[in-house]
Amino acid sequence: MSDSIKELLDELPSNNLTVKTLNALDFVVPGQWENIVGFNQTIEVITGESDADRILDIGNKAIELYNDADNGYQGAMWYYNLVDNVDGALGTAAMASKIGEKIGFLSFLDRITPKADTTQSVDLCLKIVAELIAYSKLNGLPILNPGEFVTSLSEEYTGPSLMRMATLVCLDGLLPLGPDFLQKVQTTLEEQGEGALAKNPAFGAISDTIPEDDKVGFIANTFGAVQGWMDNLVGSVGLTPESIFNSIGGFIEFSDDSLDFVAAFLDKTTNYFQHTGTQTVARKLIERAAEEA
Repeated sequence: MSDSIKELLDELPSNNLTVKTLNALDFVVPGQWENIVGFNQTIEVITGESDADRILDIGNKAIELYNDADNGYQGAMWYYNLVDNVDGALGTAAMASKIGEKIGFLSFLDRITPKADTTQSVDLCLKIVAELIAYSKLNGLPILNPGEFVTSLSEEYTGPSLMRMATLVCLDGLLPLGPDFLQKVQTTLEEQGEGALAKNPAFGAISDTIPEDDKVGFIANTFGAVQGWMDNLVGSVGLTPESIFNSIGGFIEFSDDSLDFVAAFLDKTTNYFQHTGTQTVARKLIERAAEEA
């Protein structure tokens, strides 16, 4: 990747639609996420250091560690970037499909774009797999199996990592697919499987990294493993599409019967995976740099 970790952190926005959306979803995992931006500021917050020379030393070490591709930090960032880069196209396709459903003379759009539920189901699954691979790379591990990953998710995820997964449940699960999103995704995998995945550009980009010969099986098993965690999150918070919309409705002007439009719009206009992914990589990297500098 061409961007250095310093550039990535310095260029993180302090307030845009992605940040507004993440702040609005803070109620799902209260107090877990703070929008820390800027390279030196991130070092100060993560390490508690205030000495300028010490911050400089940690920063130089962090840059050195990040630039060594063998460490996996750049690899993790690649996956966090990938799913958001694809989201713009998926958001457009989902929006076109929904317009086709709701406006009769545009119904031809349904024949040239994926059904929104199928698109969103595949998107959700591939984001989870991308998260699994990114986590493995970030921690210097072989690609985890789904059972190992869900254990890490349950026991280790905090801060921006937990915020990212909670946002995934909200924006890629409940909001576009409804309260029965887990069943809808499961049905898509069972009934369409490889056919639905093959049409997704993210699948083409990451398929070579997915372990095992049965790529579809690995994706299905990963979703199955994380399904319980997602269900527990929804139940523990009492999450509904309406509660999510009520939180983000302050800055998005859609009627409350247009949740599918909101989901497609956010797919196209936010990059929460990349934003929180950068912060996740930074935390892991800077903690190590502080130990080694």
